[in-house]
Amino acid sequence: MPSIETILATIDERKVTLDALRQTLDNKTIKDALRVEFLYESNRIEGNTLTLRETHLVINEGITISGKSLREHLEAINHKEAILWIEDIIAQDVPFSEHGLRQIHALVLHGLDHDHAGQYRRVPVMIAGSAYLPPPPYLLPTIMNDYFYFYTENKATLHPVILAAELHERLVTIHPFIDGNGRTARLVMNLILLQHGYPLAIIGGDYNNRMIYYETLEQAQLAADKSAFHLFIAQQVLANLDRYLQILGQVV
Repeated sequence: MPSIETILATIDERKVTLDALRQTLDNKTIKDALRVEFLYESNRIEGNTLTLRETHLVINEGITISGKSLREHLEAINHKEAILWIEDIIAQDVPFSEHGLRQIHALVLHGLDHDHAGQYRRVPVMIAGSAYLPPPPYLLPTIMNDYFYFYTENKATLHPVILAAELHERLVTIHPFIDGNGRTARLVMNLILLQHGYPLAIIGGDYNNRMIYYETLEQAQLAADKSAFHLFIAQQVLANLDRYLQILGQVV
């Protein structure tokens, strides 16, 4: 298997090619289609049963899908609003901040959990199916300050893919919210990637991919070894870069 250094070097090469092609070939239709796919896969990881086509119909056509719950509809709609908000603040060159994190989470849980949307949890939690135990709520103010200190100190020096992976993993590990931590973390990861000109990194919600995702996260949490998670995210970024280039007609 290629090393993380090799993958990052390949990503850098692909990114140069993408930047050149974007000037003439990039378009809204491609971005809209990939946005739907990202929302579909991110929600599928969390158990949402809307299909890719149904997700498109809900968020772009305003159609209600028979047999699907209101929650599943809102999860799709909320995800779209969150990614549009992220794209807007990137266009305005607004840096990532605690206010931004809370806003993303508030959008993710809009209409689903009014009391906890955008609010750090005040109770201890457990993660179903994981041996990892998140920190107690009284530590969250300090830990979240450290989270944003890490971002501030490293945003100009870490490779963007590693920075995105770190903010993703650290947020899920802190688990600062009652619900929506995974979806929020994947949105934060993509905020960082989009800021640096990468396409959306879509993590597939199929069983095998989901298990690798959860297992590498748990390895980072329990063994303090982030190498497998960094590698997994870098592989996802490279795969999505290659796919984007292929959509633009580039052989990779």
